[in-house]
Amino acid sequence: MASYHSFAVLALAFAFCLQGTLGSIECENLNKDSCAFAVSSTGKRCVLEKHVRRSGLEVYDCHTSEIEADKLKDWIETDECLKACSLDRNVLGISSDSLLESHFTQSLCSPQCYNSCPNIVDLYFNLAAGEGVYLPKLCEAMGEKTRRGMQEINSSGFVAPGPVSKLSSSKFNAPGPISGRKMSENYVAAPPMAPY
Repeated sequence: MASYHSFAVLALAFAFCLQGTLGSIECENLNKDSCAFAVSSTGKRCVLEKHVRRSGLEVYDCHTSEIEADKLKDWIETDECLKACSLDRNVLGISSDSLLESHFTQSLCSPQCYNSCPNIVDLYFNLAAGEGVYLPKLCEAMGEKTRRGMQEINSSGFVAPGPVSKLSSSKFNAPGPISGRKMSENYVAAPPMAPY
């Protein structure tokens, strides 16, 4: 009975050791080149942080954040996804600020990123939701804006001149008012102070 008990303890210890060496990701063990956009074995996202020592030396550390990935564990993002989504492997922290940049949002919403990089889409879906934005609707609006812009370019018949052009600049002046009527004719100004 004692040998069975010791065998069970030994087998359990071996299982934990094996799990720790075969694919378990701990953010604190990742280097600078694999930290950003990684997901630990507990499902928490890894975050790259930079510290400057008194000597001026910059030191990068990878830490486990409190942000959980949806249905993802033990994940280090591929270079292909980072490229498709216009992301940098050395980004510090986790922020929704990049959603304000149209170039990034176009890349995020591109089929190469949106349909092939679930980790990145999950992260930015949650970051957008935290800002009150539904990522699929944002991507739909980006697609319509791009299609509308291309349609306007195609239907205008005008090709923008290159850096050297003989076109007269008078062709590009803004048009004058629609009618000769003065704006103040139909509007009444409010009194400077509210009546008491």
